[in-house]
Amino acid sequence: MAIPSEAPSKDQPRDAPGASGDPALATGGNEAWTDELLASNPHQRGDKADRVQAMFAAIAHRYDLNNRLHSFGLDQRWRKRAVRLARVEPSTDVVDIACGTGDLTEAFADAGVRSVLGVDYTPQMLDIARLKSARRQAKGPQPTYRTGDATRLDLPDGFADVVSIAFGIRNVSDPLQAAREFRRILRPGGRLVVLEFSEPKNPLIRFGNAVYCRHIMPWTATLIARDRSGAYRYLPRSVQTFHTPESLALLVREAGFRTVEQVPLTCGVCTITVAGI
Repeated sequence: MAIPSEAPSKDQPRDAPGASGDPALATGGNEAWTDELLASNPHQRGDKADRVQAMFAAIAHRYDLNNRLHSFGLDQRWRKRAVRLARVEPSTDVVDIACGTGDLTEAFADAGVRSVLGVDYTPQMLDIARLKSARRQAKGPQPTYRTGDATRLDLPDGFADVVSIAFGIRNVSDPLQAAREFRRILRPGGRLVVLEFSEPKNPLIRFGNAVYCRHIMPWTATLIARDRSGAYRYLPRSVQTFHTPESLALLVREAGFRTVEQVPLTCGVCTITVAGI
């Protein structure tokens, strides 16, 4: 499969952080997400894409470390489970959306697929993904990375066998439009794999998870990243106000997917949604 080049295209970020006119986004040291902003639903903000991009630019250098520490290493297991549920083969072409620093992208490459393209909205995250890719010694294809917007993918119809997105669907400006784009670029028989945080159904586990994610993790992760963007206050709030697994299943069906399977992981802390066409 020929991978499109990284030449500027219509799916590259519409604006740099701060293009919304907010001076807090124009300077890298200021907050993308304040307590005042997070008091309401962050998914309903018209400048959400700018703020998410600024946030990830600020934390990219410590993103992987915080993921490993605060998931107790489980994040990599969750990604490997997502790869298994994608049922990839040596002839499979994968597009990994919101690929960030490339952890899931590399997991697909390690699984022996034919090709894997990682797409992300934040150039600073992709810089780290490319550095990691350059150090790869594992078998499998070399991942390719490019900047792009999940709601406006500059990829042809029927481009991939698998589209994946891990911990990213709640960060896009329009999840339904993104899901429609995922459907458009999939070939007949293709699969969408969404790995996303969810809230455990067991009341005791849900309470403990809420205490950890809303009070402990934001403080320690912010300290490790030396972050002033508000990223780790946004994270639990964005999960709390996003679709439940049940409503996410309805969304992907509305986008044109016929079959939906959902697999909760780690007592429901996150859920993998696999949708087929």
